[in-house]
Amino acid sequence: MPITPTPKIWMDGELVDWGSATVHVLTHSLHYGTAVFEGIRAYPTASGPAVFRLRDHVQRLLRSAHLLAIEVPYSEDELVEAVKSTVAASGLDACYIRPLVYLGYGEMGLNPLACTVRACVAVWPWGAYLGEEGIEHGIRLKTSSWARIDPRTLPSAAKATGMYINSSLAKVEAVRAGYDEAVLCTADGYLAEGTGENIFLVRSNELLTPAVSAVGALEGITARSVVTIARDLGYEVREALLRRSDLYLADEAFLTGTAAEVVPVASADDRAVGTGRPGPVTRAVQEVFRSAVRGEADRYKDWLDHVR
Repeated sequence: MPITPTPKIWMDGELVDWGSATVHVLTHSLHYGTAVFEGIRAYPTASGPAVFRLRDHVQRLLRSAHLLAIEVPYSEDELVEAVKSTVAASGLDACYIRPLVYLGYGEMGLNPLACTVRACVAVWPWGAYLGEEGIEHGIRLKTSSWARIDPRTLPSAAKATGMYINSSLAKVEAVRAGYDEAVLCTADGYLAEGTGENIFLVRSNELLTPAVSAVGALEGITARSVVTIARDLGYEVREALLRRSDLYLADEAFLTGTAAEVVPVASADDRAVGTGRPGPVTRAVQEVFRSAVRGEADRYKDWLDHVR
């Protein structure tokens, strides 16, 4: 999806013009993938733009950096303010937000410890990642031939740039085959996650989701929000080890993620999931989530950080 430039990007403590936010071609992270990032959204509310679960995202960014032995030169509060100031400078009521912590120019080689740590925050308008059609009617999902990265190989709990080659390969495979999205399994065949989303199955009004620590999936902030919403709606939610057959036989299935939000799965590997249309549990969760992010649900107002 093309990026629409906005006026300012926050880089290393100051707002700079969009076109001036550049790095050298020998920037360490460009060569070795040693960077961590977040995807965050700001939504329109009656009180102006508000960032959804901002501190949770910043905390995960700092945890990811810790896992990669990157010492971030900014505090949680400083990064929170960096996001707010960049959103404010954009003039947008709704936007996607990309904080990035990376290793800068000046050192090369596999030992990153001497590298200067840099940070930036950019925002731009970005609609539904898997399309409004997907949110409304459901998507076609393909089980990828690529296995999810084993947590013994890389720290899968980190949202690190280089690790997303795994997701990108799965995404390209699915799109070229005519599907909307891919789901990755572990090397031993358990469902893990989408290319940028967590997955939920609905069976007899119970929500099942892969056990994060067992399958190496990223712990999703939208997924955590959906678990809270579903339980508040009276549904039981539990983690489980799930196979492809569980996806095929589910009453409903949906994906969750900051970019994707809550997206129903209509089919998986050319098999209809349930009726092949978004089911009542998915719709109920979607509706409450949409209200929560827009400040229309008092129960979840603490999830929002207002910008102005």
